[in-house]
Amino acid sequence: MTEPLTLHRLPFAGGRSGTGPLTWGQRAIWNAIGRTVPNDHYFNLDRIVDLGPRTVPVDAALGALAALVARHEALRTRLGSTGGTPEQVLAAAGVLDVSMVDGGDDPAAAAARARDTLAGTAFDYRAEWPVRAALVTRGGAVSHLVLVLCHLATDGHGAEVLARELRLLALRGDRGLRAPETNPLDLAEEQQSPEGHRRGAAALSYWAEQFTRIPATMFPTTAAPPQAPRYWTGRIVSTALPGAVDALAAQHGVSGSTVLLTAAGALAAAAGGHPTTAVMPIVGNRFTTGHRDLVSTLSQDGLFVLDVDRPTFGALLRPGWQAALRGYRAAAYDPAGWDAMFADAEAARGEPVHPYCCFNDMRLIDGRPLRTATDLRALQRDTRFDFPATQERVACRYCLHVTLDGQALVVTLTADTAYLPPAAIEAHLRAIEELLVRAAGSDVPMSTLTGLL
Repeated sequence: MTEPLTLHRLPFAGGRSGTGPLTWGQRAIWNAIGRTVPNDHYFNLDRIVDLGPRTVPVDAALGALAALVARHEALRTRLGSTGGTPEQVLAAAGVLDVSMVDGGDDPAAAAARARDTLAGTAFDYRAEWPVRAALVTRGGAVSHLVLVLCHLATDGHGAEVLARELRLLALRGDRGLRAPETNPLDLAEEQQSPEGHRRGAAALSYWAEQFTRIPATMFPTTAAPPQAPRYWTGRIVSTALPGAVDALAAQHGVSGSTVLLTAAGALAAAAGGHPTTAVMPIVGNRFTTGHRDLVSTLSQDGLFVLDVDRPTFGALLRPGWQAALRGYRAAAYDPAGWDAMFADAEAARGEPVHPYCCFNDMRLIDGRPLRTATDLRALQRDTRFDFPATQERVACRYCLHVTLDGQALVVTLTADTAYLPPAAIEAHLRAIEELLVRAAGSDVPMSTLTGLL
């Protein structure tokens, strides 16, 4: 059942207005959106703010939404253009349409349905505010607030900032909330400065060097006629993976994200018979204090390159951590410069060069209670797998996403079925779990990885 969405017209007023160039992150996601149209709703971000046992009056919830939009310039910024060049256009004030939903006996389920409705269509990037919102009521008071966000406005970390602040604003107002240290227009100006250009050029020099030695692509050979729709998403939900990841992280002195990235990269190399793996992790680029809680799109592709000719998987993890750090340091750059680097690499090698293999660890918490190898095997029996989604167009061949759901890791793989048929998608996800569960108990020879697939 879908509840009717009635609308409330919510006026908001912030501070300044202005126009400026897109940030590097905005330009990167705008390019990705262009490659994905008409399925660009794929990039929408969503959060449900559950007020728990408490509820707040509708007026208080609307006031919290208005305050949130006033605080963060990204939520008042739409896409414009001058002479065909995209730019960001910041408004000082406006009106936001807020959906109102009666949650009935199950407001949490009503919030999920409202989220799915609001997230199911692409944004009108030039005419629509980059936030959609719904209030879900229980007994006339608001129990849940729903946010759907345009990826041009923010990335996953920024979405978490907004959800946290919205909850605080609804429950206690703006007491204790500091004003943002910077905003997207300021960030764009910083990136266009001489120092910004220097940092961007240094990042791209790393990419250019690595593009001389990586495989032309990680999945070069078609394996089957593509399905219709062409791109399938497989999902594994595992309560064994968190413990396995953290055991390996503790044993080798690396992060849990490094463990997952290295496992995915090693298996991709094994599948293609490559001695070197190349994966493009999504990097948050929030390494400075002023950017830590900035609501904007800072995330860009990094490049993780690792020679996998090692005797065991465990022997890969410290080099994997070092390779990840190198890739993270080179993940903020001008996308136009990246395009030029890409063209030069293609010309030099006489063939297209692109990993078409990406990784996105969307967890904000890295670390869970450690478990024994016996515990992990027992938990593995409860692992669930399914294919929750398909779509016609994605600009990649292998896109791995990691999230946390309670005590379980949720790993999804969206892949081009011409290169990774549905059975191969499932095999890659189950191989990641099996590799890490085995390795948490005893080291795994690299020669066995092909067999895991």
